[in-house]
Amino acid sequence: MTDYPIPNVSNDLSGRVALVTGTTSGLGRRFAQVIAAAGAKVAVTGRRIDRLEALAAEINAAGGHALPIQLDMQDNDSILNCVNQAESELGTIDILVNNAGIPDAQRAHKMSLDLIDSVFDTNLRGPYVLSCEIARRLIAAEQPGRMINISSVGGFNYGGNGAALYSITKSAIVRMTECLAVEWARYNINVNAIAPGAFSSEMMDGMLERLGDIAQHFPRKRICDPAQMDSTLMYFLSPASEAVTGTYIKIDDGQGSR
Repeated sequence: MTDYPIPNVSNDLSGRVALVTGTTSGLGRRFAQVIAAAGAKVAVTGRRIDRLEALAAEINAAGGHALPIQLDMQDNDSILNCVNQAESELGTIDILVNNAGIPDAQRAHKMSLDLIDSVFDTNLRGPYVLSCEIARRLIAAEQPGRMINISSVGGFNYGGNGAALYSITKSAIVRMTECLAVEWARYNINVNAIAPGAFSSEMMDGMLERLGDIAQHFPRKRICDPAQMDSTLMYFLSPASEAVTGTYIKIDDGQGSR
């Protein structure tokens, strides 16, 4: 029997290398800050380089180690170049948080082909390509890894407010999580997902502008703070979840229907 510590839990990510997508605001920004505070080197990525540089400076000033890398999840070359740069400057990436995502905010039959492509590429295709690229390198290096894909409760319940494709892609992210977990379990790469409800973010701000104060319809009448997701994020990165792969955790504050 393995001699596990009591309790078998740790938030120490020293020596780890993480890549977090969509860190220019909202949930991704918080994820990067938390992972860096736990001791990992973090590649902070997204399209707005000025925000990435500001976030990296903030993390580094607090004693962490962050590298800003511009990344367009709709561009294959951008994805591969990002992984190459992160690996060359920080080391083999063994933590991936697929957080980048965009809404559609359109009725399905009114969406342009360009918008359809953008939502699919950013929310599903890009995360798939990035996950496979990082897994390929972990397998070659014979290193274990952890991947966390950010889905949404919108992937399980569609309210009919002009976000059908967003819902479809966020549901597909959960299935991607389940399938890749099976493929990569033999290589000790754990793949899990978090499905948030209504949390403060730029995307949520846009929804509130379109739909009004939706929080008044929730049992607790509030929009959650990204900090309330810290423990779930760290659980999936902790030794405590070593045997947990191919699953998801909803964090919706009781907001959604069951």
